[in-house]
Amino acid sequence: MGRGKVELKRIENKINRQVTFAKRRNGLLKKAYELSVLCDAEVALIIFSNRGKLYEFCSGPRFSSSSEGVLFSGVLDFPSLVSWTT
Repeated sequence: MGRGKVELKRIENKINRQVTFAKRRNGLLKKAYELSVLCDAEVALIIFSNRGKLYEFCSGPRFSSSSEGVLFSGVLDFPSLVSWTT
């Protein structure tokens, strides 16, 4: 028996929202690292908190950090992401 689905809606309690953000951010960063190692994939992940703080993960030489943020040296195309969000 698995877990039930989580209803996707904004968490109103500020403390619970911050705790959930931190846990999910760490889980997402871990998954990005695992994907890069297991599948030998180049992965870039950019997360901004509601306060504007930047969290990033870059696994390969295509991506580099700078003082302005993350620079992508190749052309990236995300058609599946665009279609998923619309």
